[in-house]
Amino acid sequence: MGKKSVFTLLGTAIAVLPTSGAGTAASGRDPKPVARYCSATAEALRSACGFEIRDELAKARAICINVSDPVERARCHVEARTTRGEGERRCQRQFQGRLDACQRLGEGRYDPDFDPDDFDDPRHSTSPNPYFPLAVGNRWELRSGTSEVNTLEVLDETKLIDGVTCLVLRDEVLRDGELAENTDDWFALAKDGNVWYCGEEVKNYESFDGDDPRRPELVGIDGSFKAGRNHDKPGVIFQASPRAGQSYLEEFSLGNAEDVTDVLSTTYRFGSDPELDELVPRSLATLLCPGDCVVTKNYSLLEPGIFARKYYARDIGFFLEVKPDPGEVTRLVGCNFDPRCAVLPTP
Repeated sequence: MGKKSVFTLLGTAIAVLPTSGAGTAASGRDPKPVARYCSATAEALRSACGFEIRDELAKARAICINVSDPVERARCHVEARTTRGEGERRCQRQFQGRLDACQRLGEGRYDPDFDPDDFDDPRHSTSPNPYFPLAVGNRWELRSGTSEVNTLEVLDETKLIDGVTCLVLRDEVLRDGELAENTDDWFALAKDGNVWYCGEEVKNYESFDGDDPRRPELVGIDGSFKAGRNHDKPGVIFQASPRAGQSYLEEFSLGNAEDVTDVLSTTYRFGSDPELDELVPRSLATLLCPGDCVVTKNYSLLEPGIFARKYYARDIGFFLEVKPDPGEVTRLVGCNFDPRCAVLPTP
């Protein structure tokens, strides 16, 4: 009887490649083909993306039909065709990006074992992850440039998701002093030290000139998902023992939220790697990274070609995000649960 080789992802054994110990080349028979579930998923999503583009084009044409001015109507049709072309190219880039991800993640089905018995009461974790400290009341403040402030706080609230109790982390973004995002993230703490990401309720806001009073208006909830709803599945936001070269899914809500993490380093210190030093504030890294910081590459399969590097310090957690292409840096400027919070360098 043939044996199954196993690909391990997030601690879950997933059968990927049925093989035979005998009867292949020696017997002249071809080996059993590899099951390509990941690639098949990418194919199905490319098809779905194409249908979505065609639907959007039909709606755009309907809008254009009702434009009275002939010049504006013609411009409307041109824009619709242009948008269709851009959409088709996006679908193809997403498809190729997903196939590339399959090379790193493996071809197995993504169906993690999410057993409530494997998780702690998140308020009293037996194996807290030092790189993702989620004690109630922990608070981080990060800044990007001069106009954006991002505040993260672990609330004294829990949410039951697929039988597992999750902590709620409030993520609030202000741009130019006005609310731009207010999101609740839901994290579960496993007994083995893995921190699972079980979903998020996203609320994006925009303020408009002329409103009286000027009040943030809800303009989108894109990216919201919840494990166990609509076949969405949890991912791991941070592993108990990350290793350089690992890749794993943070979230699994197909066509909606598909973030991937590649672990780049677990021994980062400033000066150890010129590429990882790019755009990193030296004084901040010197304070927090004596040689044990974790650096990851984070990207969405919905936005091919766009990525960020995230930096994590022991007992502080996430303290820096660098986006090399646009040259954007988001850095920790305040926290309330570690002595180093009081001596963080000023940007």
